[in-house]
Formats: sequence, C-alpha cells, structure tokens
Amino acid sequence: MRQGRSTDPDVREVQVEASGVALGGSLGVPSGARGLVIFAHGSGSSRFSPRNRAVARALREAGLGTLLFDLLSQEEEARDEYTGELRFDIPFLARRLAAVTEWARAQPELTPLRFGYFGSSTGAAAALVAAAMHPDLIRAVVSRGGRPDLAGPVLQRVQAPTLLLVGAKDIGVVELNEEALSRLEGLKDIHIVPGATHLFEEPGALEEVAHVAAEWFSRYLGGGLAEAHV
Repeated sequence: MRQGRSTDPDVREVQVEASGVALGGSLGVPSGARGLVIFAHGSGSSRFSPRNRAVARALREAGLGTLLFDLLSQEEEARDEYTGELRFDIPFLARRLAAVTEWARAQPELTPLRFGYFGSSTGAAAALVAAAMHPDLIRAVVSRGGRPDLAGPVLQRVQAPTLLLVGAKDIGVVELNEEALSRLEGLKDIHIVPGATHLFEEPGALEEVAHVAAEWFSRYLGGGLAEAHV
C-alpha cells in the first residue's frame, strides 16, 4: 500500500521507466557522492517504507546517494493485492530491479556513481539475483531482515560483497540467513542485531542497521563519511 510523500528537501520524486512501465521513485544524491544505493523493498511495501526511508536518510548523511522506487506499477500493485502473484515472484522482481538499474545508469548525473543494492525481506532475494545479473555494475549488496535463501542457486554466482543484517530474535530467519551465507562464495559477512525482531522496531535497532550498512557501502562503493573509519 502506497502512503505519504517525501518530506526530505534533499530528495526529489522521479518517474522511473523500466520494462515498459512507469514507476514512482525517490532520488537523493548528496554533493560529492561516489556511490548510489538502490533499494528493493519487501512484499506489500513501497518506496514510502518508513524503515527504508530512515536507512536511506542515514546513507545520505554518510555521503551516499539513494534511490527508492516502487517495484510494481499502480496497475500491477492493484492486481497483486488480490492475487499475490508478483510479490513473491523473485525472478520477476529481480528483472524489474535490473531494469531500474539500467534506467539509473542512463541518467547523466548517476552514470559516474558506483551502484549497490539494499534489499529488505523478499527484496533482498531480488537484489541478490539482480546483482548476479550485473556482476560488473553492482559493487555491494546489503540485506535487511531479508530472505536471501529465496535467491536459490543464484547465490553462488553473486560476486558483489554481501552483508546480511538480521535481528537476533527473528525466529527462523536467522537460520535462513546463516545457511544463505554459507552458499555465498564471494566477500560476505553477517551482522546479527542483538534483541531485534524482524522489523527492527526495538530502540536503537534500526539505527544500528543504518550505521553498519553505511560502513559497508562506503567501504565498497567509495566515498562517504564512514570511509575514514573502515
């Protein structure tokens, strides 16, 4: 369900043309940014996800650009609310994310930037599959409370440095992330947030996610305030 509008003066609303459909997007690129993090939200969410927007704000404060967008068009979303046929279709979501990445690469202001993915829930699986599709373009992936296991055998083809962030109390998902980590063959790490559940609603949990993600992206995309501390 789509709600709200961006209230951040550093973020502007854009229309992303991908796979023949128009998708709403929120783009913010701070001065001097060397990297762009493209967000892939989970099922039933949108670019207005308060958790992803909080993380995106922290990334911009660390000197990284961010692009949040709706994985589904309004027509697709309306249909999916009744059928649920698209929200768990990882290959479809990965192709859509890859198409958005191609759109971003074609924008003059974004072309010089190094690209990374931040995926949540099912969006994490889509991000990993899309990263495997663009091994020369995607430089880093971060999963928040994700289901990387849904990427299946594609995990072994992911070359981008990948960080899995999961709440210690996210029952069952911790084990799925640890199993997925064992199948990743490139640079990888897992960070378990103490006391956190699936939505990281506990005090300080989302702030820890944002801090660790900013350090990871700054390390592998370059630039950003966190780079000096890596």
